[in-house]
Amino acid sequence: MAKVCDITGKRPQVGNNVSHANNKTKRRFYPNLHKKTFYVPEEDAWITLKVSSKALKTINKKGISAVLKEAQKSGMIVIK
Repeated sequence: MAKVCDITGKRPQVGNNVSHANNKTKRRFYPNLHKKTFYVPEEDAWITLKVSSKALKTINKKGISAVLKEAQKSGMIVIK
């Protein structure tokens, strides 16, 4: 299961754990993803998306239809 947001395209980032002795080891910063089901009234269908918390806030503000249109325009999601 890829840790990628379906709406924003957020992916894990790479960084370092830094100890008190300033030793550095590689680590990953994962996006805050949630699996959510949304109802799309235009298509009269339920869709399941893996979205980040920021995408959830955007969906609450603009609505699922507008966000899906923007994501389709930017190429993040393909709607049949």
